Amino acid sequence: MFIIRWILGRIILLLNFVFSPKKLKREASAQATIDAQTKSLQLYQYQACPFCVKVRRDIRRNGLNIAIVDAKNEQNKQQLASLGGKVQVPCLRIEEGENITWMYESSAISEYLNKRFA
Repeated sequence: MFIIRWILGRIILLLNFVFSPKKLKREASAQATIDAQTKSLQLYQYQACPFCVKVRRDIRRNGLNIAIVDAKNEQNKQQLASLGGKVQVPCLRIEEGENITWMYESSAISEYLNKRFA
C-alpha cells in the first residue's frame, strides 16, 4: 500500500507541475497590501496530498504569499494537533489579532481565499 500511495503522490506532483496555474499579476502596491494581509496565514500540508495540492493551486492562482508548513515534520504535526485540535491537512491557520482560527476543509479554505483575496 505504501508503494501505491508513493507512486500516486509522485504522479499528482508531476501533473501539478506540468499543469500549474498562472500566478495572478498585480501592481506592486496592490501586491504589497495582499502580502501584508497574508503574513498572518499559514498552510499546514503534506506535499503530495491531493487536497493540499488543490489549495496550493488556489494560492498560486490568486498570487498569494502564504507560509507553507510541512505537517510531516514531527514538531509541526504536534503543533497542529495541540493548537489546532486534530492532525488533518490541509489546515489554514488564520491569525487575526489575538484570535486564531484553524480551517480544515480544502473546499472551505479555497472559498475563504477566493472571497477574501480574489
